[in-house]
This record gives sequence, C-alpha cells and structure tokens, in this order.
Amino acid sequence: MLLSTRPDQPGFKHGLGLAESALKEGVDVYLYCIDDAVHGVEQPLLQSLAAQGLKLYACAYAAQRRGLPVNDKATFAGLAVVGDLIAATDRFVSFN
Repeated sequence: MLLSTRPDQPGFKHGLGLAESALKEGVDVYLYCIDDAVHGVEQPLLQSLAAQGLKLYACAYAAQRRGLPVNDKATFAGLAVVGDLIAATDRFVSFN
C-alpha cells in the first residue's frame, strides 16, 4: 500500500482503515509513506498498526525535504523499496 497524502486528508484515513481491516484478516500489509504522508509516520494509529504487524516504510528523501527526523518509527528507505514491494505483492493499492 502506498500513501502520499497528508494525515488530515481522507485518502490517508481510508488507507489506514484498509490496512487495519487487512491486518485483522491475517493479511501481511506493507505500507510505504511518501510525499506528504511522511508527516503521519508518528501518528498513534499508524504506530498502533505497526505494533500489530504492519510493515511500515517511509521515504527518507521526503522526510529530509520536509525537515522530519529519520528515526525508528518506520523503516526509512528510497524508491527502490517501493518497486520491490510492488513486484512482490499480490495486490497494490495507492491512496493519493
């Protein structure tokens, strides 16, 4: 799953809802925050989903450009990771 919108936007919230539902069904969920979605990495709901098994990634470049810290709240990586995730998944969903 790819999120690119700010946490206060509907797409971000819908994405987290879908991720939460999938986790409850036992699905492995990989979520990559890019662009303005990196602002949401530290949100309690997203961190709660990560504690429940969500594999959380964030764009290191997007965080740097926005003056956000690269920390242990997510795996910060580049766009090559997105390509690898897309290639290795059964389904790919993007919320913009």
